[in-house]
Amino acid sequence: MNSDSRVVQLCIAGAQAEFDRRRDDAARLYAAAWDAATDDFEACVAAHYVARFQPDAQATLHWNKVALARAEAVNDERVQPFFPSLYLNLGQSYEEMGQPIVAQQYYTLAAALGFPHQPDRE
Repeated sequence: MNSDSRVVQLCIAGAQAEFDRRRDDAARLYAAAWDAATDDFEACVAAHYVARFQPDAQATLHWNKVALARAEAVNDERVQPFFPSLYLNLGQSYEEMGQPIVAQQYYTLAAALGFPHQPDRE
C-alpha cells in the first residue's frame, strides 16, 4: 500500500485515533478518506474503514458491499490482500442481518483464501 496516498494517510490516522479510543475522530478521518479517494483501490480501502463506524447493521452491510464492489473493480494485485477481510466482514454483516446462509457463503470465500471464520466465543 502506498503510504504517500492521502487516503492511506487518513486511514492510518483513523486507525491511530481508534486505538486511542477517539471514535469520533476515527469516524471523521475515515469519512475524509472516502471523500479523498480518487480511484477504486483508494475507495475500497476507505469504504472498508468507513464500514466500521456505521450506526446500524444495514449501514455497515452497505459499506462492506461498497468496499467489495470497489475491490472487484481494481485490476491489479494491490487489492488482493483485502479480499479475505472483505469477505469476513461481509459474512459478519449478513449474520447480523439474520442471513446466515449468505454469511456462510462469504465465510467460505475467506476460508478458500486461507482465512477461516473464527466465531466469537463468549
